[in-house]
Amino acid sequence: MEITTGLDELLAGYVAGRLAEPARVLVSSHLELSPRHRGYVRSLEALAGAELDNTAPVELTSRDARLEAILGLPVMPERRIQPCESFDPRLPSSLRGLLGRNTLDGLKWRSLMPGVKEFKFGEMDGCTASLLWIKAGRAVPSHTHDGQELTLVLQGGFSDTDGHYVRGDLAFADDHVDHKPIADDDEDCICFAVTEGHLRLTGPLGRLIAPFMRM
Repeated sequence: MEITTGLDELLAGYVAGRLAEPARVLVSSHLELSPRHRGYVRSLEALAGAELDNTAPVELTSRDARLEAILGLPVMPERRIQPCESFDPRLPSSLRGLLGRNTLDGLKWRSLMPGVKEFKFGEMDGCTASLLWIKAGRAVPSHTHDGQELTLVLQGGFSDTDGHYVRGDLAFADDHVDHKPIADDDEDCICFAVTEGHLRLTGPLGRLIAPFMRM
């Protein structure tokens, strides 16, 4: 599985079903919250459908081996949502399914540093998925990445060297990006982040607290 590189490739991978499961959930959640790329995704889906219609059937070989390979694929654990929970408007339905609950209430957040806390889903399908809560006006230490990082804003907003992101926006970063996300002053920022590879802190403060953030 993969996250892929670049926004166009990311959306194409989503349509083709090539994304790692957390990345698929993130893109699906983005499409729920923002109309910005819905038209593009619909166009890709139409092209894919037309291509299938024009593709000549191919005889299936090694039927038993192919079925065994398909049935042997890892299954993501099902997370049951408690029916009595009220719906948190900050959470798109795709993310509620991954989280296994309808609300952020009661999550076991872990403090990374003053003003920044995290809830980790853990490693899923070769990626690390987590929720980040950044207090209004606070910053995440400067960092870059060994792989790709996708970030979807669920509440509030943040700014970095590439721009300003608000609810529904999707930010993409990789090993060429060294940034310091700063939450907007008027509201706490909550994000859903999916990373491939490891985050590397680059500033003086980051190097000081790095051992504690890996715990």
